Amino acid sequence: MGEAIIKLDQVVKNYGSHQVLKNVDMQVNKGDIYGLVGKNGAGKTTIFKMILGLSERNSGNVSIAGSKTEKELYQNRGKIGFLVGTKFYGYMNARNNLKYFATVKGIPAREMKKEIDRVLTIVGLQNVKTPFKGYSLGMQQRLGIANALLGNPEILILDEPTNGLDPQGIADVRNMIKRFRDEFGMTVIVSSHILGELEHTADKFGFVHEGTLLREITHDDLKEKEPAIEIRVDDLEKARKLLSDGGVRILKEVEEQSSLEDFYFDLVGGRTE
Repeated sequence: MGEAIIKLDQVVKNYGSHQVLKNVDMQVNKGDIYGLVGKNGAGKTTIFKMILGLSERNSGNVSIAGSKTEKELYQNRGKIGFLVGTKFYGYMNARNNLKYFATVKGIPAREMKKEIDRVLTIVGLQNVKTPFKGYSLGMQQRLGIANALLGNPEILILDEPTNGLDPQGIADVRNMIKRFRDEFGMTVIVSSHILGELEHTADKFGFVHEGTLLREITHDDLKEKEPAIEIRVDDLEKARKLLSDGGVRILKEVEEQSSLEDFYFDLVGGRTE
C-alpha cells in the first residue's frame, strides 16, 4: 500500500436533516491519479469540499499530507490546487483573470508573470488574448485547470473537468492529467460520473453512491477476472455446438460493439496518446 497523502475516516456531512455523506472512508496515495466515480448528486463535490475546507464536516477526520491537528490540516490545504467550476470575469482575458487569482493566492508580484506564462503554456492558452466571455467550454475548462496549477501545488483536485466537452476535448484533458502525474509528480484526484473517462487514466478508483463510498479498487483490480479467450466466428451456433461437444462450458457471451470514443477516433483518423 502506498503512502497516503489524503485520508478521510468516517466523514459525515449533513445539510439540515439530509445526510449528504455517510461515514466516508477514502485514501488517496501520493503520486496517484485517483478517480472518484459516481452519478451527479452522489456526493463527489461534497467530498472535495470536505478536503478543501469549503464546508465543515459534522463528524469524522480529514488528514492531508499526514496532518495530525486542525492547524496542520489548515496549513497543508495550501498544497492543493483545485478546479471546482469555472468562475472568471467575462470582460477579462485569460492572463488578467489569472493575475487576479494569483494575487488572491499570494503569489509574489516578481514571480507572477513567469508563473502565469508557465500555466497558460501547459494548458495551451498562452496566445489567447480575447475576453473570457467568448471562450468555448473547452477553453473555459483549460483556464480553470491553469488557475488550479498556479503556485505548482503538490495535489490537484479536478471536479468533472471533462463535463460537456467534445471527444477531442475529453482526450486533451486526460492527457494533461497524465502529464501532471508523470512530469510534475502531482497527486491528482479527478471526478466523473462516466467510468469510461477514467478507466485508462486513473491508478485507483473510489465508487460513490448516495453519499456512501462503496468501494475503492486499483487499476490492477479491474484486470482480475476469470481466464478467458476471445474467439470471433462466422457461425455462432456451430461454434456453440463444437465447444459443447468438446466438454467446454460457455460461461459468458458478449455481443461486442465499438465505444463511441473508438467510433469517433476511427472517423477522424487518429488518437492523441
